[in-house]
Amino acid sequence: MTTTRRHRRDGRDMAALLSDFGHDLPTIPTLAPEAKEPRLFRYAPRRGAARRGRGWAAASAPALAWRMTSDQAPVFWPFVSAPALPPTGAQMGVDQLSGGSFYCDPFGWVLRDDVPATNPNIFQFAKPGSGKSGTTKGFCTRMMPFGYRTLVTGDVKDEYESLCRALGVDPFVIAPGFWARVNPLDMGPLGDGWGSLPAEEQQRRATIIFKRWLVLVRGLVGSMKIGQDHVPFGPDESDVVRNALGILTGYAAGNTQLKETTIPRLWDLLRNPTEELVRACEYASTRAFLDETRLLRNALGELVTGTLAGLFDDFTNVTVDWRAPIQSFSLSRLDGLGDEAVGIALLCMNSWGRGLREIAEPGDLRIVVRDEVWKQMRLGTAAVASFDADLRLSRGMAGKGGDIQFCNLHKPSDLLSVGDADSQAAMIAKDLLELADIKILGAQKPRVARELDSMLGLGPIAQDLVSGWAMQDKGRALWCIGDAMYKVQTVLHPLEKKLYYTNEAIDAAA
Repeated sequence: MTTTRRHRRDGRDMAALLSDFGHDLPTIPTLAPEAKEPRLFRYAPRRGAARRGRGWAAASAPALAWRMTSDQAPVFWPFVSAPALPPTGAQMGVDQLSGGSFYCDPFGWVLRDDVPATNPNIFQFAKPGSGKSGTTKGFCTRMMPFGYRTLVTGDVKDEYESLCRALGVDPFVIAPGFWARVNPLDMGPLGDGWGSLPAEEQQRRATIIFKRWLVLVRGLVGSMKIGQDHVPFGPDESDVVRNALGILTGYAAGNTQLKETTIPRLWDLLRNPTEELVRACEYASTRAFLDETRLLRNALGELVTGTLAGLFDDFTNVTVDWRAPIQSFSLSRLDGLGDEAVGIALLCMNSWGRGLREIAEPGDLRIVVRDEVWKQMRLGTAAVASFDADLRLSRGMAGKGGDIQFCNLHKPSDLLSVGDADSQAAMIAKDLLELADIKILGAQKPRVARELDSMLGLGPIAQDLVSGWAMQDKGRALWCIGDAMYKVQTVLHPLEKKLYYTNEAIDAAA
């Protein structure tokens, strides 16, 4: 047994056995050792290599360690700086997140695919005294070299008077006892050369003119109240006003030249209706017409003999130089009549200004400044709808012209207080924010910052910037361009600070 075991231990392996039968197993190749790659980097001590030209230092630089939250260090995480905007348009100041200059170019942003803006309108929210007026005037002034002109349809505090005079323009004063008159039912340039227009063009222009007038009259009538409710203006009232305006202008008779009319003449026709008007409105008799339109007549009469008297009750007698860099209409002398009177004046001025802009020259770009917007919006649903219509004209009419509506408000409640929470006016007011892709959020109290967050979805860090950093100096604001945010400090030249100063009344009283 021992011999057998030794024979197995010293016997041939499997390779030799298979070789006897003509089968050779493959051999295992022998691999050469791998060559080492050259070192790209060599270790260097903290003070550097102790050789000439190697940056050796006798002592290492002290390293400071800081502990902070992401809220205290927003540049790193998670409030990452938005992509830089192109250096076009008005240079407004410094982008605090990138350290570079911040430029504002609303129409330029709309034309670019890499900037999340689809309309050029601007909403600015900021508490009084935080630099809101300086930012507005600075933007208007710095856009003038690019061909933009400014229209202030209602300067309720005379804040733009000094700027107008510095540019060689005298502002118009709209107030009882003053000579200037503005007719909100002015046809504007759409009524020029009516007789030479083809029938299709006449019908198109008439549709635009009468629609604008109906929006105005609906807003004026709706501003009147019966107790706590606004005077209704439904399809019947709309039909009566449209037919009355058609008769007064001669459009119903097919005249080759339209006649200008006024709100007092409209009121007078409703009080003394002609057979043509009664028949056009499909009333059985004049008595039936008078009975059904009593509320409409009384509302217009209250306006004609009250708020509109001496202001918007006659033909326009001012000639506006649309080539001037700025035009402003002062409403400051109406302040003693109450917020409602100022709101009605703003409604009339905006309608009149819209009419004069319905046919603009190609490339005619204008910044329309809207201050104290809340006074107009509190007049009711129709007034809110009129403001909504203005925002929708930012791209111009038929591809010509274009307006940037620059709207200044103090806080979001200016939009939310136009009616009950679920009312039509409140819903329209909330949707207005969607018509402005550019929002400037200046200094606010924490409660107001939370309201802005509920409407815009800012987040906690943006809220703290608005209620903290922005409160520490004038001109600081969070600029929201679409869904991108920029932390901007507006910088004014000393001459601009003097020109834009709005605290003269406080200085005089101090």
